[in-house]
Amino acid sequence: MSNAKLLPLLDAEADHAVAPCCPPLTERPFTAEEAETAARMFKALGDPVRLRLFSAVASHEGGEACVCDISDVGVSQPTVSHHLKKLKEAGLLTSERRGTWVYYRVEPSVLAAMGKLLTSAPVVA
Repeated sequence: MSNAKLLPLLDAEADHAVAPCCPPLTERPFTAEEAETAARMFKALGDPVRLRLFSAVASHEGGEACVCDISDVGVSQPTVSHHLKKLKEAGLLTSERRGTWVYYRVEPSVLAAMGKLLTSAPVVA
């Protein structure tokens, strides 16, 4: 059993309101908890193979991809599984087993929260 924490990104019920795990980097200094959460996400994406897998899932038609469709990233299948596990542990991917295949999805809220984190805070006049 994993002791990984999922990123608290968005309220699934909120329609267009983006409430990411952390404020934009330019808004204020992170708290220790916010920094830890963001660091887990960036650490998971800091590996080129993981970034390629994350991109393959995020850009796949329908917003989800079967592992059979995204495993051609230049490493062995067990290594692909390891990297997908790391992305799941960071809260960046979800998965669902259908028969013998596993399908991965990047929730739209994850992409929205990542974008919000890296945007500038609004300028107050």
